Amino acid sequence: MNLRRLFAVAFALLAIVTLNAQVVNPVKWSQKIEMTSRDQGVMTFTANIENHWHIYGLDLPDGGPRPTKFDFKEVAGAELVGAPVPSVKPVEEFDSTFNMPLSWWENTVSFKQAFKLLPGSKGCRITGNIIFQACSTVDGTCVPPTKEPVELTEGEAPAVAPAATGADIAPVAASVSGGPGSELWAPAKFPSGSSNVPDVSDASWLYIFVWGFIGGLLALLTPCVWPMIPLTVSFFLKRSQSRRKSIADAMTYGGAIIVIFLVLGIVVTLLFGAGKLNDLATNAVFNLIFFALLVVFAISFFGAFEIKLPEKWSNRMDSSAERTTGMISIFFMAFTLVLVSFSCTGPLIGTLLVEAASQASIVGPVVGMGAFALALAIPFTLCAIFPSLLKELPRSGGWLNSVKVVLGFLELALSLKFLSVADLAYGWGILDREVFVSLWVVTFALLGMYLLGKLRFSHDSATDHVGVGRFFLALISLSFAVYLVPGLWGAPLKGVSAFVPPLYTQDFNLYSSDEFRTFDDYDEGMKFAAENNRPVLIDFSGYGCVNCRKMEGAVFDTEEVSGLIKDNFVLITLMVDDKRELPAPLTVTENGKTVTLETVGEKWSYLQRSKFNASTQPFYVILGRDGQPLAPSYSYDENVAKYVEWLQTGIKAFAEKDAI
Repeated sequence: MNLRRLFAVAFALLAIVTLNAQVVNPVKWSQKIEMTSRDQGVMTFTANIENHWHIYGLDLPDGGPRPTKFDFKEVAGAELVGAPVPSVKPVEEFDSTFNMPLSWWENTVSFKQAFKLLPGSKGCRITGNIIFQACSTVDGTCVPPTKEPVELTEGEAPAVAPAATGADIAPVAASVSGGPGSELWAPAKFPSGSSNVPDVSDASWLYIFVWGFIGGLLALLTPCVWPMIPLTVSFFLKRSQSRRKSIADAMTYGGAIIVIFLVLGIVVTLLFGAGKLNDLATNAVFNLIFFALLVVFAISFFGAFEIKLPEKWSNRMDSSAERTTGMISIFFMAFTLVLVSFSCTGPLIGTLLVEAASQASIVGPVVGMGAFALALAIPFTLCAIFPSLLKELPRSGGWLNSVKVVLGFLELALSLKFLSVADLAYGWGILDREVFVSLWVVTFALLGMYLLGKLRFSHDSATDHVGVGRFFLALISLSFAVYLVPGLWGAPLKGVSAFVPPLYTQDFNLYSSDEFRTFDDYDEGMKFAAENNRPVLIDFSGYGCVNCRKMEGAVFDTEEVSGLIKDNFVLITLMVDDKRELPAPLTVTENGKTVTLETVGEKWSYLQRSKFNASTQPFYVILGRDGQPLAPSYSYDENVAKYVEWLQTGIKAFAEKDAI
């Protein structure tokens, strides 16, 4: 395959894998019943699960997602034999989203439930529900616990009788006062205006692209990559031809760098699988290994030893570049750059792949590696276009040693993130939040001292003065260390909340938020709002919703937002995964199916689906006393100013409506 075809294949693959269709119903069930002998049979329930989604195992620890459950309410003419048996074993891994070990199935799984006919029976009728919860491995979004009705008949089914277990059937209420069927539960009619429902996965890919590009820019400053600049200049000076040909060769060189890094990201993902990469990214043992790897690289950058690839590898590639001509020689030159730069870019690429793997999609590694390669390729492409302008660039020396040390400090700080994941997984408690923050404070304070020349390593050159650039970098590092200090006493540190351990690991916390009354029942909260003439802010949330916790910490916990809510709204927080049983089950009709709601979470999930036509969390709406929205809906977005503006829109609409 020539290089142009390789480019075409790589970019076509990139275009294909970046297509992202929003999943509305991630699990499709099919069911059948068949007799295996004269009086014995089996029911088969098959779940076809969309890519990047999974359903959970049959037995899970408390406090996590809803396990898959088969609830056979009525069995007539037969009795069940044993329990449902899955066709494949579930994946069993530590889930960082729920911070506990869990089991789940992906793609397709079938469950077989055996039964036998009662003596004299010529058939049977079996009804009930499959209760399950599906979660996305791309952005951590979970749909509320869902029921799939079961209704199977074989032969001449007798009249419906209680299940073989003999359990009493709880009374079923069609509706209760203020519940489904009341005016307050009527479908919402949102006012004109765009709804804030961002695509979290796209935002995640943008995040990976940005950090991949920044990683590529950082790689340009490493001592492994810098020496390749004069080599590139020399290589393309020897090929000096027409200007048009030189530009074409330079563009080919830059494209080859991008393709090589892209192929690397794709191959790694395809070899291990996107789901497997996600498992590794959240696996405690893997995080310990990666923590140790980053520490080793940091020690190497501090000058204790040097990490190199075997010389014959890079020499062989370099000699191939010298011997060959044309497109192949340019490709070998690009490959030489990748190999020679690996010992410095390895930690950056590894960190990037771990972050990208958390998206559980091939798109993450491809986008990340593509951005990394793009940032790395642009300067080298310019070097190839204008080699004569780059002859006077400073050679590697003392300043590049300083770059290595700075990267060493940054890698040491970043390594703690991976150790924190392992610490939370095993519950060691050795890296609580204040310990983590203390280590970061010391690390960035030492980095600031190093940049000011107050700390030197063995391979550093003596400096008579501090340059302006080093001074400002030291200022940033020391200021960041000071910013972290309040976190020792429980300050939220919202700027780094994605890295530091959660607040519940803080042993000593002086921080307290301005709390306000919250209702956990929709009808009760709406009644209170009507009596007190206030608009209602509904927060559809979940105990296992990570993005909900982020919104609470980054938005609700701010003085502006908490003050507005406290002074103007009645806040109703509805947990769609609340497993408490309702006093009496509710039967509702949804999409032509009769569904029984048995838990509090199922009730609020149904309210969100039926009234607001939404099923993801967090999800916010502002309602008037009549239960109709006063503003467009709002979803996950940590922009405080936008949220305040949205709240004020609701307050203004309520005042105008009340004045009519």
